[in-house]
Amino acid sequence: MERSSRERQIQAHLDAIRRLQAERAEQETQGAAWPPDGYYLLWHVLVGVVLGGIGAAVSLGLNALGALLVGRAPLDLIRVYLTFPMGERALHAQDGLVLTVGCILYLITGGLYGIAFHLVMSSVFADAGTGKRFLVGSMLGLGLWIVNFYLVLSWLQPLLLGGNWIITEVPFWVAALTHLAFAWTILACQTWSRFDPSTHRS
Repeated sequence: MERSSRERQIQAHLDAIRRLQAERAEQETQGAAWPPDGYYLLWHVLVGVVLGGIGAAVSLGLNALGALLVGRAPLDLIRVYLTFPMGERALHAQDGLVLTVGCILYLITGGLYGIAFHLVMSSVFADAGTGKRFLVGSMLGLGLWIVNFYLVLSWLQPLLLGGNWIITEVPFWVAALTHLAFAWTILACQTWSRFDPSTHRS
């Protein structure tokens, strides 16, 4: 190969390398670098939905098991919660489709609450010890119960539907334990949800 041809090829390769380096620098300047540094909000929102759904499924399963142990129908909790859109007739619902929709709504609601719960725990209390995280998570779970039942539903359901079935039909300790099971499940699963940018860099 002649020297001039070899020099042209070397120069072409060097030019290609410079173009790639310039493109990489431009992407990093525009914030297109992957993975993102710091708190990755979208990741934690998606994780919150998943963990909230899991927490809702666990709390519903435990409630169904507890209902069977005391001689009640396993989906009585779903019937009671369905009184919010359906009124008193939900307490006597036997239609499998209605109960299935109720379960799906329960899981969706858990997913939405899971976002808020996980964002708080993964940002404000990310570096807290196990004991503190357990205490804070338990307080959030109980706080969610108090807000839902006594600050919202206690007046909203009678206003819209003329009855207060959720407050009267669900024993307070059952409601509290259901919300605690939800919170504890999310806490137990959060170790799988960490996003560390340093472990994803190429």
